[in-house]
Amino acid sequence: MITPALKLEVEKELKGRITTIAPLSAANNAQIYRIVIDNKRVMVAKVAERGLDTEAFMLHYLKTRSRLVVPSVFYSNEHIIVMEFVETQYGLDDTGQRIAADILADLHTITAENYGFERDTLIGSLRQPNPQTKDWPAFFVEQRLLYMAREALKETKIDAKTMKSIEKLAARVPDMLKGYAKPSLIHGDVWGGNILACRGRIAAFLDPAIYYADPEIELAFIKLFSTFTDTFFNRYNDIRPIRAGFFEQRADLYNLYPLLVHTRLFGASYARKVQRLLEKFA
Repeated sequence: MITPALKLEVEKELKGRITTIAPLSAANNAQIYRIVIDNKRVMVAKVAERGLDTEAFMLHYLKTRSRLVVPSVFYSNEHIIVMEFVETQYGLDDTGQRIAADILADLHTITAENYGFERDTLIGSLRQPNPQTKDWPAFFVEQRLLYMAREALKETKIDAKTMKSIEKLAARVPDMLKGYAKPSLIHGDVWGGNILACRGRIAAFLDPAIYYADPEIELAFIKLFSTFTDTFFNRYNDIRPIRAGFFEQRADLYNLYPLLVHTRLFGASYARKVQRLLEKFA
């Protein structure tokens, strides 16, 4: 909640009085509010126990380094972000999905020397380690697949048998990811809840989990949660051809990572999905 101390802090930084606070939603241990400053400036405030300074950093990075549409941040600290209010209305139509493909394909043209990032980031409320490396399969195995599985095991969200299956699969990953793409900037968490649409078009992308990766991992995440339809993938493929074998194998491999993330956040139903995917690779 927006405590009296947080309210005073925001008012001081924004040089105005908060005259309205209205709940909008809640997710990943955060609460989101529509606030009005001096009865005229409408903004959004996101409140959580920790991590919001990192989220603000990621939004600023995308805002200044890419053309991805994200909300402007007016103030932030570890516990609160005050952002631009983005108007929403209806969902995406087919033209909007093609525009989304254009936007993400453009994001993926931003490259770096190494996979990973200059600092650790977050996916949801969870730490996402980003030590920089030139070897994509090694990065995916150690910093995504095995890291998240080990954390899930520590929290008893998966069992030792599942962990052993993941370790067995991890040994095969270098052969499965041959021909990988150079490091590209990704949003990292593109699902329906993190997309705002207005009149059929993208209004903003929210809650990034950025780092530099083979962009196929972004496409896999989109496929996993049916964020977009074939209209999106066909348009993306026209701009940045998707390599053979992605839909047949690599998408499932990459999606073990978000499924392990969701296992830690939401529990047993996602652990079962992890097990079913592992069976496909057995």
